[in-house]
Amino acid sequence: MTDAIRRIIEQHARLPVDVGTLADDSNLFSAGMTSHASVNVMLALESAFDVEFPERMLKRSVFESIAAMRAAVDELVAAR
Repeated sequence: MTDAIRRIIEQHARLPVDVGTLADDSNLFSAGMTSHASVNVMLALESAFDVEFPERMLKRSVFESIAAMRAAVDELVAAR
């Protein structure tokens, strides 16, 4: 799943750095991801994993790192 999330970030986050150089816990906003790009990442995650982020998860911390996104997607997939 982490590889799929990295591909989504690579395609939608518009980072000025190679996502492959970032650790799973690196702050993506510090790496250059904008709030607008994080929405694109969220929509791509929803499509790729057939989940929907509930309102309680629509906060910056959920999309701040690869690890945070993985934890959120894992929770949503488990709840299906």
